[in-house]
Amino acid sequence: MSIREHPAIGSILICDFEGYREPEMVKRRPVIVISPKIVARPGLCTVVALSTTAPDPVMQYHCQIDILPRLPDGIQSDGVWVKGDMISVVAFNRLDLIRIGKSTTGKRQYYNSPIGVESLKSVRRCVLSGMGMAHLTKHL
Repeated sequence: MSIREHPAIGSILICDFEGYREPEMVKRRPVIVISPKIVARPGLCTVVALSTTAPDPVMQYHCQIDILPRLPDGIQSDGVWVKGDMISVVAFNRLDLIRIGKSTTGKRQYYNSPIGVESLKSVRRCVLSGMGMAHLTKHL
């Protein structure tokens, strides 16, 4: 089920990139929200892709972060790679919350912990570098 509201900056979601074409992202993968809610862009969100595979070669727009608290089983939390050169503006219907199970009453529960401040700074450095604006990272 897709999201209905713009998530907080630093939120981790699953994005379905189906319909994109290689060398773009083309599968479901975790992403980090990097844009605030923008009134003039309803239903859209800017995200940066995460990967469990180290890039070859590692560039200035890549960094490794640990996601805490840990993501549920099946989704890597330690040492994931931020692909700062792979940012996308996607519609809410491409984004899903990460399911973590059910409560004792049977209600679905979702992962709802944005990344920390220092990790977010690292992500922003990667994104700026990926857009050719590494000189702006001194302002973070």
